[in-house]
Amino acid sequence: MPHNAATMCQLLGMNCNTPTDVTFSFSGFAQRGGRTDHHADGWGIAFFEGRGLRHFVDHQPAFSSPVAELIRRYPIKSRSVIAHIRKATQGEIALENCHPFVRELWGRYWVFAHNGDLKDFQPRLHASFRPVGSTDSERAFCWLMQEIWKSHAGVPSVAELTLTLRELAPQIARHGPFNFLLSNGEALWAHCSTNLFHVERRHPFAHAQLADEDLSIDFARHTTPQDRVAVVVTAPLTTNEAWTQFQPGELRVFVDGVAAG
Repeated sequence: MPHNAATMCQLLGMNCNTPTDVTFSFSGFAQRGGRTDHHADGWGIAFFEGRGLRHFVDHQPAFSSPVAELIRRYPIKSRSVIAHIRKATQGEIALENCHPFVRELWGRYWVFAHNGDLKDFQPRLHASFRPVGSTDSERAFCWLMQEIWKSHAGVPSVAELTLTLRELAPQIARHGPFNFLLSNGEALWAHCSTNLFHVERRHPFAHAQLADEDLSIDFARHTTPQDRVAVVVTAPLTTNEAWTQFQPGELRVFVDGVAAG
């Protein structure tokens, strides 16, 4: 499938009911960082492991980055993963401008990545959440975290947070395309403005062929009948799976590898 040339960045999210490695999906995804696509302005990936988080960013193109090579060879198992390949629209090519961004709230990590270009988005931010870099995306994340903090006294349930995000996302989307992934380790939220697709892998698992690299995998050999894996991406990663396209303005949440609403 041809990539949309208007797409600013590439997003990849994974949510599972059991710790799973993202090696196969990331192998194809990383090729879009300067080899099969033009997104060569840095990349990053974050893996939740219990209360901990592994967070890697690099301002080199993903397809040639030694850090990306490490990720491809190191089958880190996680129930929630967010990755991003950057095509810079705002902010210089620098480490502090690489997604995903991480913040702490209520004693847990929150991870965010964005694809789009927000014009004239200069929200009022108080002291708790401030951008380190110069991207519109990090400003949007800081504002989302600030408003979530103002709306809830402690970590809200997944359902409550979904309602809050459904109120907040359109306020940012007025400024431009706001495709984003957000996770606190419990769930993966995905909002679509222009391009986003998802697939849910479950028993019986099929054989999958990557679109960006000559690599295929028989998921049945690497899974159990109980496994559930949801993958969200800017453009379908495989050529032979039934990817579902999000509607513009749609926010979905995935819990334990299944769309929860």
